[in-house]
Amino acid sequence: MKTKRFMAVALTTALSAGALYGSVATADTLDTVLKVGEQKTAAATASQKRIDKIAQETSELLTEFRVVNKQIDGLRVYNRQLEKQLANQLAVIKDLDESIDQVTVIERQIQPLILRMLDGLEQFIELDAPFKLAERKSNLEGVKNNMDRSDITVAEKFRQVLELYNFEAEYARKIDSYGDTLNVNGQDREVNVLQIGRIALVAQTTDSKISLAYDKEQKAWVEVDAGEYRRAIMQGLKIAKKQATTDIMTMPIPAPEAAQ
Repeated sequence: MKTKRFMAVALTTALSAGALYGSVATADTLDTVLKVGEQKTAAATASQKRIDKIAQETSELLTEFRVVNKQIDGLRVYNRQLEKQLANQLAVIKDLDESIDQVTVIERQIQPLILRMLDGLEQFIELDAPFKLAERKSNLEGVKNNMDRSDITVAEKFRQVLELYNFEAEYARKIDSYGDTLNVNGQDREVNVLQIGRIALVAQTTDSKISLAYDKEQKAWVEVDAGEYRRAIMQGLKIAKKQATTDIMTMPIPAPEAAQ
């Protein structure tokens, strides 16, 4: 009887110990499972972060790729335009080369023409009425001196000669006045000169007592009737100086020559 109780107690103890051991084992297994789960979760989180980063980088690269493609397309259009411009420039250069060859020939012809024009202008000034003679001769001499300069192009020399011709042409279209010194009755007198184009060239002493007119036939200044022309010359001087309105003036003008 005692032996059976002892065996029952021993069996109960063994079962209790086994249950306890099983509980401990189950707890250890659960912790292990939880740790493995946490590790997997952490690994999955890390993997997701890497995936997100790669996706972001891929998106940025794609955007950059599209931008670069647009730039490439723009450069292609720009290069095609430059090629057209370059072709046009080459054509212009070819035309310029041909023009330069022609200019060399033209320059050889222009230089003698310029010299002939200056000689003709010099003779014209000598034969013309002597208004502003010092100024006109000075301008002519300045241009003539430039003809021997190598630092001035033929085109510029030709322009200067044409400018002189324009000045001479302009003198014929305006009324002008200026001060000068003339020999009157053997004495140098200060006078006011009135130039009416190339129609009349008259003068009057500053005291208005003596009136003069240039005679082209005699090539000299001659005294005119002060009573007849004195007031008209004074009025003409005022008109030239913008001190009076334009009006009809009676001037000593030589009669036109009869046709031969």
